[in-house]
Amino acid sequence: MRYKERQRNSTEPKGELASRTLAMPADCNPRGDIFGGWIMALMDSAGKMSATPHAGGRVVTVSVSNITFLQPVHVGDTVCCYTEVKRLGRTSITLDVEVWVLRQGQGERVKVTESEFTFVAVDEDGRPREFVAPQPKEPRSASREPRRCRLQIACLTLKVGTARHRI
Repeated sequence: MRYKERQRNSTEPKGELASRTLAMPADCNPRGDIFGGWIMALMDSAGKMSATPHAGGRVVTVSVSNITFLQPVHVGDTVCCYTEVKRLGRTSITLDVEVWVLRQGQGERVKVTESEFTFVAVDEDGRPREFVAPQPKEPRSASREPRRCRLQIACLTLKVGTARHRI
């Protein structure tokens, strides 16, 4: 089996989950399948979100190649885009982007589309620029609490008649 065929027949997504959304009726053609252009836009957005941290700033799409629509996407499917770095250049990054769906949001994942997207890092004037080396992440100290939403309970004083109640 050739490499490309093996990729298409894979049972697990390649790379990291970059985006997930629900296919809606507004995104479909008259036959009830989701527009390929809508899928391409999702892939482009997922690729942009993955390429931006590598570039250290703004990126633009310069090419899309080898896009293959393997199966239709239907209204109600959960659409997941996965990205993996294929090549990293001085000013550009090429990503393999795969789209997998959960039919009606459940069951086995099904690979529906794959492609290769190339992005170029650009400056404020839209001219190509070199990638900025990513800054190393600070090690998390044991005393530092994880960032998460906390429920904050405020003490309220209510006046009921002449009595005060603390809630």
